[in-house]
Amino acid sequence: MNAIQQARQAVREMGTRLVQTGLVIGTWGNVSVRLGGKVIITPSGANYALLTDEDMPVIDLVTGDHEGPKPSSEKGLHLEVYRQRKEINAVIHVHSPHASTLAAARRELPPVLDDVAQLIGPNVRVAEYALPSTKKIVKKTMRALRGRMAALMANHGAICLGRDLEEAFLCCQVLEKGCKAFIEAEFLGGAKGINRFEAALMHQFFLRKYSKQWKQ
Repeated sequence: MNAIQQARQAVREMGTRLVQTGLVIGTWGNVSVRLGGKVIITPSGANYALLTDEDMPVIDLVTGDHEGPKPSSEKGLHLEVYRQRKEINAVIHVHSPHASTLAAARRELPPVLDDVAQLIGPNVRVAEYALPSTKKIVKKTMRALRGRMAALMANHGAICLGRDLEEAFLCCQVLEKGCKAFIEAEFLGGAKGINRFEAALMHQFFLRKYSKQWKQ
């Protein structure tokens, strides 16, 4: 099995995991990985349970041309992440329940948990609303992702990044947990966030400490 085949398998299996863990429902959400100058991504509007490895489109990162089925409608956002963030090799877009709740309320997630601060950054911004699959949503989401490993997308969902696919998946899980904790803490009298400076230090320490792992 060559590298492209392995990447197609990994992307397909991740789509199934997202459904099984409740991070996506139905055909929503999408997954991609970067492999050199190629991007392997989930196809548009497909049932994850019925997909095969060969159903995963392969996109040229420079030209945007693709091989195989029609790529996800959010391919433009995935490609722009890889073009601007050279350290990122995986992108997952989810509509998980608690992240979607904050996105609908257009509420930024403060650093209420230390694992959120460590993995994602000192806060999770909300990208301003724009129609899906447009250049406008790409621009607004990239702005919200600056210096962060995730962003909420107003009235839409969330996007999570990783230096590999497992880190992107962990980012989705930590974001969903953080959003749930924030919502529930608000009902208990108000969530209390970690000091922003300390949260930023924790994030930088995490990136430096674990950076060698993703370079091997």
